[in-house]
Amino acid sequence: MTLAPRLSSHSQMNADVQVPAYDPVRHGVGIVHLGLGAFHRAHQAVYTDAALAAAGGDWRIVGVSLRSATAAEQLNPQQGRYTVMVRSTAGTTARVIAAIDRVLTAPQSPAEVLKVMTAVGTRIVSLTVTEKAYGIDRATQGVDLSHPAVRADLAAPEAPTGVLGLLVEALRRRRAAGLAPFTVLCCDNLPENGVLLHNGVVDFARQFDPDLADWIGQTVSFPSTMVDRITPAATARTYADVTALTGHQDLGAVETEPFSQWVIEDRFPTGRPAWERAGAIFVADVQPYELMKLRMLNGAHSMLAYVGGLAGCTYVRDVMADPALAALVDRHMRAAQATLPHLPAVDLDHYRAELLARFANTAIAHRTDQIAMDGSEKLPQRILAPALETLQLQGDVAPFAFAVAGWMAFCVQAGPGLDDPRAAEIRAALAPAQTAVQISAALHDLHAVFPGKLRDSQVWRKAVVEKLDVMLQQGGVAAAKVEK
Repeated sequence: MTLAPRLSSHSQMNADVQVPAYDPVRHGVGIVHLGLGAFHRAHQAVYTDAALAAAGGDWRIVGVSLRSATAAEQLNPQQGRYTVMVRSTAGTTARVIAAIDRVLTAPQSPAEVLKVMTAVGTRIVSLTVTEKAYGIDRATQGVDLSHPAVRADLAAPEAPTGVLGLLVEALRRRRAAGLAPFTVLCCDNLPENGVLLHNGVVDFARQFDPDLADWIGQTVSFPSTMVDRITPAATARTYADVTALTGHQDLGAVETEPFSQWVIEDRFPTGRPAWERAGAIFVADVQPYELMKLRMLNGAHSMLAYVGGLAGCTYVRDVMADPALAALVDRHMRAAQATLPHLPAVDLDHYRAELLARFANTAIAHRTDQIAMDGSEKLPQRILAPALETLQLQGDVAPFAFAVAGWMAFCVQAGPGLDDPRAAEIRAALAPAQTAVQISAALHDLHAVFPGKLRDSQVWRKAVVEKLDVMLQQGGVAAAKVEK
């Protein structure tokens, strides 16, 4: 049996595969992206590919992996090209993306990473590194001095390895060379992500160079964004299906859903790609859109991940196939929807129906354990903020209490396998706890997670304990049926 050739160009592609409508070598690099994972390949790189086809420009991407060399090993032999496979109940399609010029691995090529970040042509540095990689304390909006990368980079700021260190050193070098700063574009799923990253970068610089910090604060643009596209981790089936569709082996392939959304604050002093030609929405203030997604999509995702995991559901589609669980997903979205401001351009009822259909897409294998990761970082903005607002308005907190009880039961069940940046702290808190009351009390004492007004509410605590007790005694499915 002859193996299919490895993808290295988009020539000799199967006729029904979409290929780039431009010549990549005619376009220079304008973007450096930190955190070249599957989501970036299925989202921002796709928008950039479409923008290059529609309007041209020197906007190709140099991807930077901050840890593993896997992305470089996958994409560099393929000249940066890879396949995005879109799965839906109507069928599967494939598209080759050529927006990525090459991939660097920061631990192996630190000088090269800083060189491309300080290149004259680099006008945007974008990021999808997950919240825990930043080393920013959400409460203070400043650097977390206990974060390993922050500590290391403050000790040697001219040889950084972490996110904040790389951004500050690259900006310092550009300033010294008389170059305009790049725009810093956070694309991670965080509330007011541009504001958060601006504050973290400025505070990092202030630790050792107040003048540089002031210059960054006054000069560098940090637009906020809202991103949305369900992108499961690639599997052996992903690669096999891509080979069948394209006729090529593609070790950098990703799979995703048809839906994609990108809302961006339009603040790019040195220019940007024509992302609007690819469907991006440019606004003056992204916060209302961000809140909509965080509370309705991400909040419901977290809830179903924990309760579905307890019920033995491997994928989101399995949760939605259970009528009792699916009804609770809809209930959670409705409760979250009630906390949102009016958005003239958005029909929230239609948005909720669209989310439910996306979750139920049987062609997407989105693992609940993937969504459940880093729960202590996600709960505050996804679940606890709308819960507190609902409580203060004397509304029904049951949907949010159910989600939090699910997280608590999930932490108990996961034990030493819990994937969370506060895993050690959570395990220590749970060690002496046995009953629902004790477990709830122990986890509510995580002050970095739970706001004081919520912790101090007896109405809230009672609701959580009641639901947690059912989950611990009877399991996720039984708890869902009780709620229903």
